Amino acid sequence: MLAMRLARIVGLLPVSGLFALAALTGQLHSAEEENWPQWRGPLGTGAAPHANPPLVWDEHEGKNIRWKTAIPGRGHSTPIIWDDFVFLTTAIAVGDALPPRPSTAPGNHDNLPVTHRHKFVALAVSRSTGNILWQTELREALPDEQGHYTASLASHAPATDGKHLFVFFGSYGLYCLDLAGELIWEEDFGLMDTRHGHGEGSSPVLYNNLLVICWDHEGQSFIVALDKRTGQERWRVLRDEVTSWATPIVVEHAGEAQVVVSGTDRVRGYELASGEGIWECGGLSANVVASPVAGGGMVFAGSSYDTKALLAIRLDGAAGDITGTDRIAWTRRRGTPYVPSPLLHDGGLYFLRHYQSVLTRVDATTGEDRPGPFRLQGISNVYASPVAAAGRVYITDLDGTTVVVSSGEVLRTLALNRISESVSASAAIAGRDLVLRGDKHLYCLTETNE
Repeated sequence: MLAMRLARIVGLLPVSGLFALAALTGQLHSAEEENWPQWRGPLGTGAAPHANPPLVWDEHEGKNIRWKTAIPGRGHSTPIIWDDFVFLTTAIAVGDALPPRPSTAPGNHDNLPVTHRHKFVALAVSRSTGNILWQTELREALPDEQGHYTASLASHAPATDGKHLFVFFGSYGLYCLDLAGELIWEEDFGLMDTRHGHGEGSSPVLYNNLLVICWDHEGQSFIVALDKRTGQERWRVLRDEVTSWATPIVVEHAGEAQVVVSGTDRVRGYELASGEGIWECGGLSANVVASPVAGGGMVFAGSSYDTKALLAIRLDGAAGDITGTDRIAWTRRRGTPYVPSPLLHDGGLYFLRHYQSVLTRVDATTGEDRPGPFRLQGISNVYASPVAAAGRVYITDLDGTTVVVSSGEVLRTLALNRISESVSASAAIAGRDLVLRGDKHLYCLTETNE
């Protein structure tokens, strides 16, 4: 951000020149690293490398609550942050209630009936004031399915490159907007037929000029890359997969970028430029929700629905089917993640047992317990993925309670904070702010020094 501001003010160097200078001096960070531009943050790991959010907050006392803004409708999508913008999505019920239409999906259970038409909406909120800057309706439709009672019709995190905003509603469209909320292009992939009609949630991933979408469902599954500027498909690859909810990641390895995505039974790597398959590895379960993370030449993918598995995959030499080969650095068969995605931070891999309040930290390279399982006091079931900054890990449960623990090989509880509503969405961190989405409000939590 600072490099861009200097370039605008003095006009002496292009932005690329300033970033080259920054690389030599180590004094500037990329705009992506200063923000939270997409699902799992600037590094795709759940960590904000240069942020320092508050340790404690108290809604009742107003302590470190910078602002609290009511958000219309309902959504579990993680908010994203770019400079003074906080972007998020929501689905707003409109019109009179209709006769309840129960789910017709095979095997449905615990699903909500369809009772209303919905508007599918993108919003921009001022990070400094909490005011809603704009609200763009992108589609109105009667949902085919309402989904599981824990789900929402707006569960896909948006993504931004600082010029474009990419908003995904799955069955209800993919949209590219400018930062003023004006539509640039849109794409429709049809209706997604999810297992048991439980809903959708895989988010788009943005890398340079490509936007990648994974469309795993009970019909013909595929992964597709689109030109972010036009929406034109660059490639599409069919997948022999059923429903999963994991978001892809993009990994740079040996000078090339590859897309990695977890699915039922196996995780796969594809060439980002062409979509050609590079490697695949079996061992995951059905109903994969947690997104993989990557770092240090390794990919970490986990599941626990009906098979407890956590796989650490070496990318060097990974080609073809690597199941059971020495490309698997280590595995775990207990305490593995289900809904919350793992966190990779400062050489440690952090993950929750299923979606319960047991956090495990292992050495990412070896899989050794460092220190292993740690019971989190004061919280219960967790859907939000853990995030990290400033030597701290933040974990928020469904009741709106956030436990903060020290990162590293000695885990200590540092604080227990509460807001007054349920939280399913993962937090976003940038600068001194932690943005948390509750069931009805968006919170910006900041150290106020009061």
